[in-house]
Amino acid sequence: MNMQKKMVLVAMGLAMACGAATGASAETRWDRDHPRQHQVLTRVAHQEHRITRERREGEIGARKAHRLRAADVRILRQERRDARMHGGHITRAEQHHLNRAENRVSRHIGA
Repeated sequence: MNMQKKMVLVAMGLAMACGAATGASAETRWDRDHPRQHQVLTRVAHQEHRITRERREGEIGARKAHRLRAADVRILRQERRDARMHGGHITRAEQHHLNRAENRVSRHIGA
């Protein structure tokens, strides 16, 4: 595994860990499994797999993969901020905003 990929994976892991640690005290099981939040987080994970597959197949370069992953990390951070503001879940409007951001990232995968 090259150094750049390791750094991206570490950054994503830290972003997820920080988000989980700060919101863990206020979250209940229902909040973590909230359908809107689950949909957004599942979509981010799916796009990460798409980026990895495209990179492995040589469809996108390392720099583009890094930029796409960084955009997904920003979306994850925004989701955590939104969830903290509403007791562990996101509103329909926030879900819509996050999905639009994911749409922008998705258009660049494999393009």
